[in-house]
Amino acid sequence: MRRAITTITPARGRNVELLLTALAIGVVILAYVNVTVAESGEIPPDLLGHTGILAAIALGVHLALRWRASYADPIILPIATLLNGIGLVMIHRLDLAAGRDFSSGLALRQLIWTGIGVSIALVVLVALRDHRVLRRYTYTAGLAALVFIALPLTPFGHSVYGAKIWIKLGAFTFQPAEVAKILLAVFFAGYLVQTRDMLALAGRKFLGITFPRARDLGPLAIAWLAAALVLVLENDFGTTLLIFGLFVAMLYVATERISWIVLGLLTAAAGALVVYQFASHVQTRVLCWTDTFSEEGMEQCGQIGTGIMGMAAGGISGTGLGRGRPWLTPLPESDFIFTSLGEELGLIGVFALIMLYALLVERGLRSAIGLRDGFGKLLATGLTFVLAIQVFVVIGGVTRVIPLTGLTLPFVAYGGSSLLTNWTLVAILLRISDHARRPEPEFDPASMDAPTQVVKTR
Repeated sequence: MRRAITTITPARGRNVELLLTALAIGVVILAYVNVTVAESGEIPPDLLGHTGILAAIALGVHLALRWRASYADPIILPIATLLNGIGLVMIHRLDLAAGRDFSSGLALRQLIWTGIGVSIALVVLVALRDHRVLRRYTYTAGLAALVFIALPLTPFGHSVYGAKIWIKLGAFTFQPAEVAKILLAVFFAGYLVQTRDMLALAGRKFLGITFPRARDLGPLAIAWLAAALVLVLENDFGTTLLIFGLFVAMLYVATERISWIVLGLLTAAAGALVVYQFASHVQTRVLCWTDTFSEEGMEQCGQIGTGIMGMAAGGISGTGLGRGRPWLTPLPESDFIFTSLGEELGLIGVFALIMLYALLVERGLRSAIGLRDGFGKLLATGLTFVLAIQVFVVIGGVTRVIPLTGLTLPFVAYGGSSLLTNWTLVAILLRISDHARRPEPEFDPASMDAPTQVVKTR
């Protein structure tokens, strides 16, 4: 008995994406209403206008995916929309506490930056039809990353809280190191895909560890050392840690050698010890980490202490949106927005937030596994690790797991630079996931040319 062979076509998942995005918008609307009712006791009259803008932005990306990337992962967009919306709600809540309405508050600026970031993401989705095109610009991306990192050292540089990581053009400020993260991921992926065999096999063994040849590891090491040196000069140790983590993670994924993780940890420890001896800024951060609640610690960095006490006041279920006092912590809308959410949403709320990030990382790694080209695998892995490391560094800093750095929580914290970069990162991941989930073209024997007839001649 002959059985017919059927081809299983992967589901596009666009209807699922639309449903989950609508659910995310609904959660944001309920949170927005909750905040306003807690502050004034009335439902906001501009509810539909403010939340409708976010809904229109998310719908625009959804329609673009139906048009240009119909097989893209259906979970990434709803998660990014929900995280962005939660951040907008909390920033609006802090605006109300400071006496600012929506028209003059930080929430409106964040919403405008969201629109700009999504517009850039749409351009990336439409213009970038194949992620493999980025491989052509491997060394260009590496050079551009170094240029972006070094821009704050130019006359356009602007120092904030001791870290010279901004450039100022008129009334606008921008953090160029945010763009450099994506460019470095492209450079590492493009270089490692052509040298990973040499890095994994060629070289000399010492103490059971195979060290690669200098000519194979040299370009990677030079790029990272140059970036790290510039960032140290700028007192931007958070981005330094992020780029170093990206460097080690992509090396491990490319070579599958645990020795890179061990060497990375030892190198990071040695570098941190050296920097600690000469940088007073780092010494202060370590003091805040090890002895936060001492008299000197509270004097130098009381924001960490007040942030932790705020989360403790929230307990398991939180004080409720609009019922806490997150403004007591300095920078509650940017560096310490996680503690603000922890106070009013409680342990349950922050666990849900961490779970959203974990799901986003899982979908990025799933897309990497599903790809059939090495460059795409490494690029998707690198971009996902950029997101994961940044989340760990931010949350770990405000909860005293590691010393505090100046990074912001992706999609949630106030800041235009971070939003633009993260939405661009999401757009590239969506493009990659489209290729990973797209079925291979079916084999059609009729499309092949007829076999060539061999004619014997004298």
